[in-house]
Amino acid sequence: MSNQSIQRPVSPLRRRMLEDMAMRGLREETQHDYIRFVSDFAAFLGRSPDTATAEDIRRFQVQSGVQPPTINSSVSGLRFLFTVTLDRPDLSRRFILVRYPHKLPAVLSVKEAGRLLAAAPGLKHKAALGTAYGAGLRVSEVAALKVDDIDSTRMLIRVEQGKGRKDRNAMLSSQLLELLRLWWREGKRRGLMLPHGWLFPGRSSLEPISTCAATISVAGSPTTILAGRGRPVAPIEGRGEPRPETGAAGRRRP
Repeated sequence: MSNQSIQRPVSPLRRRMLEDMAMRGLREETQHDYIRFVSDFAAFLGRSPDTATAEDIRRFQVQSGVQPPTINSSVSGLRFLFTVTLDRPDLSRRFILVRYPHKLPAVLSVKEAGRLLAAAPGLKHKAALGTAYGAGLRVSEVAALKVDDIDSTRMLIRVEQGKGRKDRNAMLSSQLLELLRLWWREGKRRGLMLPHGWLFPGRSSLEPISTCAATISVAGSPTTILAGRGRPVAPIEGRGEPRPETGAAGRRRP
């Protein structure tokens, strides 16, 4: 039996949508999500989405049975399909965004933050958790950090192509810097840290930690519920793939 994987053929509609998203510079993970939402819509219809009617769209939203954030994410992907790829703005307008209350995240005290860090399973996880909460970074931004992004001279963390595909600087505290230095020395001892490489390597030092693994690092079961308080704590979620391997010149490693 051949060991070659059998690839499913790409339909003309999917290929056109992928081309439209690439031309507009959508992130790889955003493209993946949009294709998944369109596939779910096609499965609901039982036929190609380009044959959908206004009544089909109404039934899909009425019977979706998912949470408002997920509904709104799918609306973004389906609106792109109908507005850009199919040039059917009349149907695109039929997808309705759901209004829901937005709650402020829990604010931890210094003592609670200390207990949260202490619950992290290992130095790399603790450093990733400390970076997410201490510098206000999203999970995808933590995963995409490189050693050169830590500027210990100006006490800044360089975040490239973060939310909205914008670069920004985050504040670097002396406590977080010391934690990152501890992790850097440990990672170097274990042969994980490469010059100008990823700050939090994945299974291979040549690849960054996956956003899924980073999410576990900063929101795993030991840390999602603060010990003794029963209070849910979650990281800032973000969608986006690790940025291209372009080192930031002139910045020191931790």
